[in-house]
Amino acid sequence: MIKKIKEEAIKMLDYSYSPFSKFAVGAAILTKSGKIYTGANIENSSYGLTICAERVACVKAVSEGELEFEAIAVATRSEEPASPCGACRQFLWEFGDMDVILINTQGKEKEYKLSQLLPDGFKLEK
Repeated sequence: MIKKIKEEAIKMLDYSYSPFSKFAVGAAILTKSGKIYTGANIENSSYGLTICAERVACVKAVSEGELEFEAIAVATRSEEPASPCGACRQFLWEFGDMDVILINTQGKEKEYKLSQLLPDGFKLEK
């Protein structure tokens, strides 16, 4: 399934709406139930309203009742794989310490646990 989320994240690059930054990002998140949800970054002329690919994929999954995740793949066309922004790291942390797989279209890859990227994330303990 990890191979599949990497493929899906790369496919999502074509759906990015990034006329301002020209920096397309695609994401695919794997739920513990085995489903995959995808997302692309969507920019807005009011920059604060822009939403990152990682959050799009996560919101789609949560809105369908999924709350537990195994991994997320984040794809870019940049020379080096790009890491999620701080807001995305905190947003994803709400749903646990998943694997974060960073890839680019040239075949480079890095993998982390979310806790490595956000060592002191805030989370409501239930």
